[in-house]
Amino acid sequence: MTSTNHQTKIGIALGSGSARGWSHIGVLTALAEAGIEPDIVCGSSIGALIGGVYAAGRLDDIEAWGNSLTRREVFSYMDFTLSGGGAIAGKRLMEVCSEYIEGCDIECLPKRFGAVATDLKTGTEVWLQEGPLQTAIRASISLPGLLTPVHVDGRWLVDGGLVNPVPVSLCRALGADIVIAVNLNGDLLGRLRRQPAVAREPAAEVEQAEELEVADAGGNWLGRLAQNLKMPRGLSKDAGKAEQLTAPGFYEVLSNSVNIMQDRITRSRLAGDPPDIVLSPRLSHLDLLDFARADEAIKEGRDSVRRNLPALQDLLHISVAEV
Repeated sequence: MTSTNHQTKIGIALGSGSARGWSHIGVLTALAEAGIEPDIVCGSSIGALIGGVYAAGRLDDIEAWGNSLTRREVFSYMDFTLSGGGAIAGKRLMEVCSEYIEGCDIECLPKRFGAVATDLKTGTEVWLQEGPLQTAIRASISLPGLLTPVHVDGRWLVDGGLVNPVPVSLCRALGADIVIAVNLNGDLLGRLRRQPAVAREPAAEVEQAEELEVADAGGNWLGRLAQNLKMPRGLSKDAGKAEQLTAPGFYEVLSNSVNIMQDRITRSRLAGDPPDIVLSPRLSHLDLLDFARADEAIKEGRDSVRRNLPALQDLLHISVAEV
């Protein structure tokens, strides 16, 4: 169902969520198989990356790249820096993306596209609707503390998820009559209560050792940073007892803080501007930087569409194909 065959324009708002964003590929693929093709594509953070590549007609290419990633390769794309307002410069990542979107301007894409970013100085929500697609994506994914901000038209821009994690409002502003939202943050809070602690398997220990080896190759400071991602031990002074505790490490504090922020902002924005339907991939088991698990996320994206096929059929007044 597209505006070619119907007057109704369908928009899809692809939400932020870091590595969980691979599921957007599964969502878009499953929708296409069901005969549903959005006319308008908007994204925030990782949603801008996947949405931009999709609007450029290169979704299959980035899916193949994502499925090929290993943990070692993920670390190799992290060009750590000591300056610039973030730990990662992002140049290596954008070199890969440029293979799919280099030379693409947003206004020349076959689909209407918009990305959300945040003005670092004012906190203003910025809608990027024209100019180089690569610049818009890089600005939208600039997660504070990790990726360095981007200077666009006199403003320093950071991650769009800070202000609008699921950009339903942008979809409607671009002319969407019906908006399908993809929320990657719906099941994050409380995941530690739902998942009992399990012992690490030897394979996992080997993977971590490889990660630290790769990290240390970037310099001693990077090795120390990687070590700090592990859970340090501490002492509890509760009731005067010297009880050994597991204190949260840098990575856990960062990822859980981002999850809390994204969940709260998403709830508020969706309540104020509700979409017509929300697809919610169940991905709480994926961490912020689990980019090497694309196959799991893509499969769950497809499953989230499958679970909602009856609702999609009722919403769009069509008979959708099974996926």
